[in-house]
Amino acid sequence: MATGFDFGGRVVIVTGVGRVGQIGHAVAEGFGRAGAKLVISDVNAVGVAARAQEFRALGIEAVPAAGDLTEPDVAQWIVEQATENFGTIDALINVAGGLTGVGPVAERSHEVFEREMAINVKTMYLASRAAVPVMMKQHKGAIVSFASIAAFSAKPDMAAYSAAKAGVAALTHSLALELRDHGVRVNAVAPGSVRTADNRASMAGQQVRWVEISWVVDAVMFLASEFAAGITGHVLPVSLGES
Repeated sequence: MATGFDFGGRVVIVTGVGRVGQIGHAVAEGFGRAGAKLVISDVNAVGVAARAQEFRALGIEAVPAAGDLTEPDVAQWIVEQATENFGTIDALINVAGGLTGVGPVAERSHEVFEREMAINVKTMYLASRAAVPVMMKQHKGAIVSFASIAAFSAKPDMAAYSAAKAGVAALTHSLALELRDHGVRVNAVAPGSVRTADNRASMAGQQVRWVEISWVVDAVMFLASEFAAGITGHVLPVSLGES
């Protein structure tokens, strides 16, 4: 993980922080080690409480906020946890999402499509909508979300996921235009195949050019930092050139 990021005194919300070794866990730890005060969210209440305890043991201020981010009231409540505990929000990192499975469209139920849209697009939309008024009022803030290279390169058996991540990219572009005159920057990362335990298990036997989690964390922290002060509306691939 790169050094040089300083988020001392900054308040950062990170969603999707329930499980050890997954991207949300690594992203939250990266910001925490750089001095940020964290509000961490996940649908897994036990997991997010354990992550908060882990971070506190490292000297990181961390408030757990468990809930289903596909529910509008939950997104608003998580934002309130940040403002009530720390007074503000400097960055929102929308990690929550994921791939629920693969298969041909004709063989998958419509519920699969709805689920992919909900956990990837809806969570980003609702969390961002809840955080934006706070950022606009202070005329500063950064939102970084998770798209995927699958949003830009068609792959068989991943239609719902690709459509959902393309939605994340489109929302990123639109929000960036809406908020640029209010001092709020909106960007996203688009990782390739990230080397996590889950991905390694699901892709066992395949030839994969792995993207390391630390590279993704560095990209997210860069986009949320003052180093990227002039960057908004950008979707940054972290894919080793893969498409």
